[in-house]
Amino acid sequence: MKSPWIVRTAGKEPALLERIAEVWPELLAALGQTGTMLLVAIPLAVLIGTPLGVLLYSLGPDGLGHKPRLHRVLDSLVNLVRSFPFLILLIAIIPFTRFVVGTTIGTAAVIVPLTINAIPYFARFVEQNITALGGGVVEAARSMGATRGQIVRDVLLVEARPALISSVTIMTVSFISYSAMAGLVGGGGIGDFAIRYGYYRYETGLMLTAIVLMVLLVQAVQLGGSWLSRRADKRL
Repeated sequence: MKSPWIVRTAGKEPALLERIAEVWPELLAALGQTGTMLLVAIPLAVLIGTPLGVLLYSLGPDGLGHKPRLHRVLDSLVNLVRSFPFLILLIAIIPFTRFVVGTTIGTAAVIVPLTINAIPYFARFVEQNITALGGGVVEAARSMGATRGQIVRDVLLVEARPALISSVTIMTVSFISYSAMAGLVGGGGIGDFAIRYGYYRYETGLMLTAIVLMVLLVQAVQLGGSWLSRRADKRL
C-alpha cells in the first residue's frame, strides 16, 4: 500500500509543472517588462549620473575646481533624493510620472521613478570612484599640460573604468529588487507576477518560480559585470 504522502507529493509535482507551463508566456512577459525597466533606467542613470558625479568630484575639496558652497548645495540635493525609499518616491512623484509618460501604472510609469532614483545613486558612485584614484594621477596629467576636460575624459574616467563597471553592476542588482517592489502598485514585471500569483492567489509554487528566475537574473548580471570589470582593468 502506498503512503498517502507519496501519493500527495507525486500528485503535486505534475500539477505545478502544468501550472508553470500555463503561465509561462505571462512569466516571460513579466521578465521582459523587468528587463525593459532596467535597460531604460540604468543607461539613463549612467548617462546623466556620470557628469553629475564628475561635477560633484570637481567641486569637492579634492576636485579640479573646489567651490564649497556650490558643492554643498549639489551634495545635499543628491543626498535628498537618495534618502527616499523607492516605494515612497514612486508614490510621491505620481503627478510628475503622469505628466512625463501619461500614466501611473505599467512598465513606463515605473521607469520614471527608477531613473530618478538611480541618477544620484550612480553619481555618488562616480564621485567616490574618482576620488579613490588619489591626486597623483591628476598632478601627473597637469604636469604634461592636460586641460581639465582632458584630465576628466582621458585620465579620471579611464582609470576609474573598472570600478565604474562594478558600480553599474551593483546598481543593476539593487534595481532588480526595486523593480520588483513596483509590483505592489501595478507596475508590471516579475515582482507584479509574484505578488499576483503568490500573495493574492496563494500559488506558492509560482511565486517560488518567479523568485528562482530573479535569483538567476541577479547571478547573470553579477557574473557579466565582474567579467567586464576584469577585462577593463589594465592591471590584470
